[in-house]
Amino acid sequence: MIQASSQASGPSALVNTALRKAGLMDRDERMRDATDKPGGRKGISKPRSHRPRLIDSIKGQPGPSRNPMLASRVAASSSEPLSIRGAAAGRGRRNAISLNGDRVLPGARVVVGKPLEVWRRFVQKRWDPQSRFLNLERMSEDETITRARLLPPGVPGSSGKEAAVIFKLASQLKPPVRTVSLANNNLQTTQFISTITHYLPNLANLSLENNNLRVWRDIDSLSQISDRRDKLSNLRELILIGNPIRELEYQNNRVDTYKNNIMRRFPTLEMLDKEPVTKISFDAPEGSHPTGPAGPHRAAKEFPALMQPPLIAGVDGGIVTSFFARFFPLFDSQRAALSDAYNEFATFSFQANTSIPARARIQGFHSSKEMPNQRNLEWSPWLSAGSRNLSRVAGLVDKILKSMHVGREQVLSAITSLPPTKHDIAGAAEKFCIDAWPVTHDNRTSLFLSIHGQFVEEPAGGVRSFDRSFILVPAADGSRAKANGWDVEILSDQLVIRGYSSHEAWAPGPLLVQAAAMSAQPAPLPAPVQQELGVIPEPQRSLVTQVCTRTRLNVQFAVDCLQNNSWDVEQAVAKFEQVKGPFAS
Repeated sequence: MIQASSQASGPSALVNTALRKAGLMDRDERMRDATDKPGGRKGISKPRSHRPRLIDSIKGQPGPSRNPMLASRVAASSSEPLSIRGAAAGRGRRNAISLNGDRVLPGARVVVGKPLEVWRRFVQKRWDPQSRFLNLERMSEDETITRARLLPPGVPGSSGKEAAVIFKLASQLKPPVRTVSLANNNLQTTQFISTITHYLPNLANLSLENNNLRVWRDIDSLSQISDRRDKLSNLRELILIGNPIRELEYQNNRVDTYKNNIMRRFPTLEMLDKEPVTKISFDAPEGSHPTGPAGPHRAAKEFPALMQPPLIAGVDGGIVTSFFARFFPLFDSQRAALSDAYNEFATFSFQANTSIPARARIQGFHSSKEMPNQRNLEWSPWLSAGSRNLSRVAGLVDKILKSMHVGREQVLSAITSLPPTKHDIAGAAEKFCIDAWPVTHDNRTSLFLSIHGQFVEEPAGGVRSFDRSFILVPAADGSRAKANGWDVEILSDQLVIRGYSSHEAWAPGPLLVQAAAMSAQPAPLPAPVQQELGVIPEPQRSLVTQVCTRTRLNVQFAVDCLQNNSWDVEQAVAKFEQVKGPFAS
């Protein structure tokens, strides 16, 4: 009896009575200390927070909540006060916390929508529906925000939550937001405003002017570089003026580097820092495409532009005609007489391109029965004369120097060492294409002259195509050229010899495209051939594979062909094309 009475009048009973009178307890409940925890665990456990996120209370686009039950209650009525269990009706819980961190006096109502309504009023005030422009400049100076003691992006202590609320509210504006300005907000990184790419993915214009963005990673949160996602794919204009990331690049004369880095992050830009972005594009006629699933791609049969006739501009055509009428007959029959036509310091070089042009291979010029002499042609006389193919003599300084002939005597020695030729200048004019126009050379006007055509190589009788470029100057009085009847003298002479490919390539009019035939992929090599290739070490294996693929020779013959042609793929294939006729028969 005495024991029970002492328990009823103990400290716990007094505390419970006091809590009931204060309205903070609805029923008797024994006070518990640390030793009374279930499971016997000691210490103070961290209370779970039931505070909802502000962004979850924005209707229309609910976000994920850390407490689904509480989120459903908030969505049901965001304007009603929170219901606190254990409190009597009409009495506020002491030390209750509002969403903005302010303490609420007893009896005051805790309204979830209060900060949200402030942000909503702010967004509406800054929104211009006519221009679809949302002005978010100088947010820390806005009276609506400062009065509510909210922390906008860029203010010390702010986080990405505030920006997420702003952009989520902006995503509900009508018509959709097209332009946003975040200028003058002291932003040091775009990480806190990165949610703009989620809520406003179709944004077209963005200003980050006069902020504190310093390095590239400060803006990577808005670009595809951060996570390879397609962000702001419709962005057309970006302004970064007044940010150290731009101003330092301009001060250090790295403007191109700056622009390239920006375009790599935002490839759809058309305006950068209020200036048009220069882009390389190819303007070609676009046909109308029906809406719906695309059908099979059809290869073009003609180039979009027509082949134009030869161009002779700014010079008397008679000078060009008389030069060629005299030069090529002497080149074919009496090359030593050309020494008078070359300047004392003239240069000459030539290159033998041994690869068969794709058009010629398709048309079968090098194995045609109508052109049997093509099989008699060999490249060795041209290559041994000192072909200046820099892609094959790269790093070999001696060959590079020796293949450039400087001075009248060296030029004459070089051209006389070339195989005999015959240019049919007096024949069909369509076999040659001549272009000429004036240029400036050594501060004096000279004439650039280019000719494309064909010649017969003697004594083989086969036909080759060539391209030749000259730099000519008027022959000075008293010069050897003038004394021997030349109106001009040669300063530079460059000759390219290649496999015959017909004069149809420069015929005026529509330029045909051999796309279908040229794009045809060779059949894969048989399995036994691939097995034989597997035992050949690199780099020889890749060379043998190319020859086998292009000629359909077996591995042994391909190796022999390459060995006999110094492991030159193009020369080996050209040699095979020459002898393919006898093998085929």
